[in-house]
Amino acid sequence: MAGDESQDDLAALSALDSEAAEFKKDTEIDRILRAFRLDAYAVMDLQPGVPESDIKKTYRTKSILIHPDKTKNPRAPEAFDRLKKAETELRDEKHRERLDEAIADARMLLIRENKWNVDSPELQTDDFKKKWREKSKEVLIDNEHRRRRQMKAQMQEEGREQRKQDAELEERKRKRQHEQDWESTRDERISSWRTFQKGKSSADGEKKKKKKLKPIG
Repeated sequence: MAGDESQDDLAALSALDSEAAEFKKDTEIDRILRAFRLDAYAVMDLQPGVPESDIKKTYRTKSILIHPDKTKNPRAPEAFDRLKKAETELRDEKHRERLDEAIADARMLLIRENKWNVDSPELQTDDFKKKWREKSKEVLIDNEHRRRRQMKAQMQEEGREQRKQDAELEERKRKRQHEQDWESTRDERISSWRTFQKGKSSADGEKKKKKKLKPIG
């Protein structure tokens, strides 16, 4: 009996461990999906300025934790894709540079709005960190709107240029077709001209004959 009870205890503990593991996965998946997606640091739960080695390590740990093959959570694939996208962005030098710049701009805007300076004690509080995150969201959203407007304007310009090129191509095609049509009727036009000239010559000959005829009487 003691052995049976021991096995039951182990099974119960194993079930609890499994439940705890699933809860941890679900919690991380929920956190990723709630994170502000324009901020790759927030998605990966990292502080700005961390070394690339930390990015690699964090991604490896989290990707194993929430991998769709390791959990039954139906939202795991979406969370995994966002995590991978964030890791890719942070390892892209130019993208990370733009993100760091936006976060730094948010910090300076917050300091100016509150008339603080870089040595103000308020900057060391948790409240400041919270406000900084919110201000970073605002800056990143503004930057994204600006980027999309620029992209739209660029696409419109490219569209106008493409339409212009298409019109020029169509005009060249039309001219080539006209030249081909003109050339294809060359023999016919020459034949018609010769027939016309021949008819004209015959008519002129008849007129001359009539002029040479002497009046009777």
